Amino acid sequence: MLVTGACGFIGSHLVQRLVAEGAQVRALVWYNAWGSWGWLEDLSAETRDAVEILTGDVQDASLVRDLCADQEIIFHLAALISIPYSYRAPAAFFETNVRGTLQVLEAARVVKPACVVHTSTSEVYGTPQSLPIREDHPLRAQSPYAASKIAADKLAESYVCSFGVPIVTLRPFNTYGPRQSARAVLPTILTQLLAGRNPIRLGSLHPRRDLTFVSDTVDGFLRAGDCAAAIGRVVQLGTGRSVSVKELVALACGVVGRRVEVEVQPDRVRPDESEVQELLADNAYAKRLLGWQPTVPLEDGLVATTEWIQRHLAQYKTYQYAV
Repeated sequence: MLVTGACGFIGSHLVQRLVAEGAQVRALVWYNAWGSWGWLEDLSAETRDAVEILTGDVQDASLVRDLCADQEIIFHLAALISIPYSYRAPAAFFETNVRGTLQVLEAARVVKPACVVHTSTSEVYGTPQSLPIREDHPLRAQSPYAASKIAADKLAESYVCSFGVPIVTLRPFNTYGPRQSARAVLPTILTQLLAGRNPIRLGSLHPRRDLTFVSDTVDGFLRAGDCAAAIGRVVQLGTGRSVSVKELVALACGVVGRRVEVEVQPDRVRPDESEVQELLADNAYAKRLLGWQPTVPLEDGLVATTEWIQRHLAQYKTYQYAV
């Protein structure tokens, strides 16, 4: 099985789970000057030794074709994902998220795997017209990041219809847990709380998000890759519960045992028309098609995430105020 974006947050957890399940795993890691394997370096030596780790760029057509050869299932997670950065570098997002996806789909067209699990995002819905959100909700690009992911999703759809490539588009809502970078809101909150900051600095406190623990998201990937009935479908993963950023701060303060003030930083607030006000999933289709449902309540996942970040706080020093 091939995992692109294996060095990232969800990718590293997926690799770990696949190895634990006995799969033969090939992992694509973004090539960088430091020779870093990203979060794969957090795995045990035994787990890493069981993985064929290769460095490169998902935009490289010949490399991707070679990586996909003889792979039964391709989990495509490689992407740029920081929404604030997409305002500054939209072209980079289209190169990685659209062109990179194109290379994976073209390779799959040739090598004919049993399944390609293409990773989407709940951001493609924008601020929803109705709640909870179902898979047939209209798509609306409120950021360059969302636009790049919609384009990638539509490429995947076209390769199913045009060439019969067996693709499942998996659309996770906001995944959280150990190893998540501080560009995401929960680690941004926790790193500041655990570092003793007061006030803590955040963007808007009003948006609401449906938070899914990473082990539940990974379980959805495994089920999608092993479900023939899901091919050609879009399936979203979410808990069906949303919390505001303000409520999340209160929950995090309860876990850490601190009370703090929050200072809203104007430069951390999305443009008005770009902010997605609420994301809340209807997960009935995932339950029916994949037999998937979330098992980790937010409160339990928050404790596990806090404990992990506490042990790895030094690794977040550079990013404490990242968005």
